[in-house]
Amino acid sequence: MPQISEKIHELTVGQLSARSGAAVSALHFYESKGLISSRRTSGNQRRYSRDTLRRVAFIRAAQRVGIPLATIRQALAELPEERTPTQEDWAHLSEVWRSELDERIKQLNRLRDHLTDCIGCGCLSLDTCILSNPGDVFGEHRAGSRLMVDKGRASGSA
Repeated sequence: MPQISEKIHELTVGQLSARSGAAVSALHFYESKGLISSRRTSGNQRRYSRDTLRRVAFIRAAQRVGIPLATIRQALAELPEERTPTQEDWAHLSEVWRSELDERIKQLNRLRDHLTDCIGCGCLSLDTCILSNPGDVFGEHRAGSRLMVDKGRASGSA
């Protein structure tokens, strides 16, 4: 990992990429989504404060455990003066996110457990399809498939 002198308080996008392990395109994307910010030089080049390294590490760690970027952005926006997250911030947020992750794990386990049934049916529209029609909710409204576009409605001649 390239070392950056302690005297340097701002990083170029290349330096930030090299130190954080995030691709330059990912850093630009994070910036476009409001997750990180930079200032522009007179030559219109991006400069990131050193603490952006910690912000990028925070974003990437949250992404690795499956937290959506919108949720990460919201968490970062709630920090006082948009400061860099601390270890305490991570501990608090990980507790908040734990229930969301537990629910996703349950959903993925259900999907895994019923995936063979779905592949076996072949059409994704049977009343017994646990994935596309759990509990036959479509059958409560009318008979037939609800997953295919109704040709009369699609052409506007309902």
